[in-house]
Amino acid sequence: MIETDILIIGAGPTGLFTVFEAGLLKLKCHIIDGLPQPGGQLTELYPKKPIFDIPGYPSVLAGDLVDNLMEQIKQFQPGFTLNEKADTIQKLEDGTFIVTTDKGTQHHANSIAIAGGLGSFEPRKPLIEDIEFYEDKGVEYFVKNPELFRDKKIVIAGGGDSALDWSVFLSNVASEVTLIHRRNEFRGALDSVEKVQELKHAGKIHLITPAEVVGLNGSEHLESIDIEENGAHRNIKTDYFIPLFGLTPKLGAIANWGLEIEKNAIKVNNALDYQTNIEGIYAIGDINTYPGKLKLILCGFHEATLMVQSVYQRMNPGKKHVLKYTTVSGIDGFDGTRKEAEKQVVKSIE
Repeated sequence: MIETDILIIGAGPTGLFTVFEAGLLKLKCHIIDGLPQPGGQLTELYPKKPIFDIPGYPSVLAGDLVDNLMEQIKQFQPGFTLNEKADTIQKLEDGTFIVTTDKGTQHHANSIAIAGGLGSFEPRKPLIEDIEFYEDKGVEYFVKNPELFRDKKIVIAGGGDSALDWSVFLSNVASEVTLIHRRNEFRGALDSVEKVQELKHAGKIHLITPAEVVGLNGSEHLESIDIEENGAHRNIKTDYFIPLFGLTPKLGAIANWGLEIEKNAIKVNNALDYQTNIEGIYAIGDINTYPGKLKLILCGFHEATLMVQSVYQRMNPGKKHVLKYTTVSGIDGFDGTRKEAEKQVVKSIE
């Protein structure tokens, strides 16, 4: 059983920033996310795309924003349950909660912050016959452990940042990397496209465009794929097929928790603390809805800040928390570190 003050469901930017704001109030956080790494959409869909509306950053790459958030919260030592989805919830007599994931991991928390963005993410699967049979037998929708592909033949399909970046990365891991895209043009960061071009000329990546994977073969494990290229069919031997066509958001099991749902979003009380219709469960970021809601990262940061104040009062009824600016109070990390502004020097002028 994992014990924590706030259980955060969703490791996107709003969920990550919640850890920082909770840490300022000495509240411990643990995060559940169905993806194999923190960052949510920013990491999985567009890590190299710039974001222009984060205060203080005229432009910041999505992946860099996640890295900065992870560095910012490191001092508060959050726990992570990754590659697992929050499945069931039980509210105990004392008002606390037990949340169990789809893999059986149990978490006990005083309060729950649902920060799942647009919901749990399911990979967009290509319409290929028998693809489910080959899942975990050669078909992988995420690169969870690059070592799985060490010295193996792999085929990656897709035309975005994920397909380009993993093709580049795995070219130094796999024995053979083939990248297939149904168009000649790629929708990814320019440096990634140029890097794939370089590796193609160096013979480290085989590029096949325009083409599509139309069939999978193998008795116990994937052995080869069938592709259609310019109207002709051919077969390629491979150990792994990695289709990277993006993710589809779904509320998933959270939709069965008795929360008030409106148009695939969770209704909250925005007049106070973004609490749902169940006391002790909050929803922040893109997953919630209320009059005037804007689905922006900076709005999620604001909602997280107010939400943790409410959790503090829930855990410390009647105790008044005096808000102090970090420029004055400094920051005491759970890891023993202390960050504070330099002391003012008092000195007379002669």
